[in-house]
Amino acid sequence: MTEIAEVCCSSDNGKAGERYDLAILGAGSAGFAAAITAADAGARVLLIGYGTIGGTCVNTGCVPSKTLIRAMEALQNARTAARFGGVVGEGRIEDWRAVVEHKDALVASLRRAKYIDLLPRYSTLTYREGWGRLVDGGVAVDGNLIEAGRVIVATGASPALPPIPGLDEVPYLTSTTALELQALPRSLLVLGGGYAGCELGQMFARAGTEVTIVDILPLLSAAEPEIARALERYLREEGVAIRENVHTRSIRKTAYGIALGISIEGAAETLAAEQVLVAAGRWPNTAELGLAEGGVELLPNGGIGVDDYMRTTRPGVYAAGDVTGRDQFVSMAAYGARIAAENALNGDTRRYDPAAMPSVVFTDPQVASVGLTEAEARALGHAVKISALPLDQVPRAIAARDTRGLIKLVAESESGRLLGAHILAPEGADSIMAAALAIKCGLTVETLAETIFPYLTTVEGLKLAAQSFLKDVTKLSCCAG
Repeated sequence: MTEIAEVCCSSDNGKAGERYDLAILGAGSAGFAAAITAADAGARVLLIGYGTIGGTCVNTGCVPSKTLIRAMEALQNARTAARFGGVVGEGRIEDWRAVVEHKDALVASLRRAKYIDLLPRYSTLTYREGWGRLVDGGVAVDGNLIEAGRVIVATGASPALPPIPGLDEVPYLTSTTALELQALPRSLLVLGGGYAGCELGQMFARAGTEVTIVDILPLLSAAEPEIARALERYLREEGVAIRENVHTRSIRKTAYGIALGISIEGAAETLAAEQVLVAAGRWPNTAELGLAEGGVELLPNGGIGVDDYMRTTRPGVYAAGDVTGRDQFVSMAAYGARIAAENALNGDTRRYDPAAMPSVVFTDPQVASVGLTEAEARALGHAVKISALPLDQVPRAIAARDTRGLIKLVAESESGRLLGAHILAPEGADSIMAAALAIKCGLTVETLAETIFPYLTTVEGLKLAAQSFLKDVTKLSCCAG
């Protein structure tokens, strides 16, 4: 018996004709966040799941990818140990299948501990496994009507497929199936230079696969240009080939593997590899949910249209998470779901505000951002001032013998209010939260510059970057600020 079957059979599956205060379509991160929020408020909640409980993050996204990325970072750390005098390291993959099995065991344990075993702890929460649809009066699960006063759609998203002729005829990998490979490919084409393409491309390259990242746009096109170009340079130094600003013409299967036809400025070229990984974003899961028939507006990007209160165009129906097609990060899925649940039960009092939303690309070095980029700030009419501090001015990076990266701050020219912070650093992910709090609280870069930061940490770079608006930090001693 599978874990899903155990959940189905051990929980109250609901009976046709029963009524709930809130029904939730989708049992992933957003669905669980909404369900727990509503159950904590005493509401009778029906959580409807289809497929593997827990959704993308724990099963096929954040958890499995980041544990494999960290494993390959351990290899790289051993290979680069000689940057410290007198130290020699060696790292190799002894058994890739064992690496994947270790990842699978972690996923299974977290799925049980943080999803399956939580269900019995909420007495007013009912879980039902089945295909749910929006209907008049509530939802239908496998054809059975269940009445609900309010409904939240939280069905997530799936890997999107780019419109490349021939793609549906070749055996492609996705960000899900690539993490299930029992053997490493000799060579790999990665279609997409966004966060997933960069993360997985570097991970497979460090594992020994010959990797080429291909994109119709520049690498990490949504990031600050200085950061994207620096990361591109570091990836190339590790042997990752990058072909950007290309036109993808066709793809076909060959005796060796895959052949991708591209053109760059009109010049045709063919790229060959054993396998191809499609990492071209994610498409919201909205098909066959009865949304259009129910008066729920769908956006051009496939997502469900919602307002700042997470309301759809149908009264009483809300949506949260990746299915909305915006801010596709698990933290934002949970945040939006909590708002949707509270508003559904309490009368639309909370607003969704992504202004201080941090994001991380788990490459090495990591890309961490919060707030506006320089281009976004200028497009909104802000007069801005910019600070860009190379990591070779940060004592932590110097002591670690790893000065790859930079920190860029965007501030209002007149007030000094911090509008955006963007970090490229080996420990950038753990440093961005200080900037997120600064933006949320409306702090100025002058305040950051005057704040005491812990010495020999990457986050101290935020202070130095703020100080560089006012002075030449190269003229400071280590702790003079």
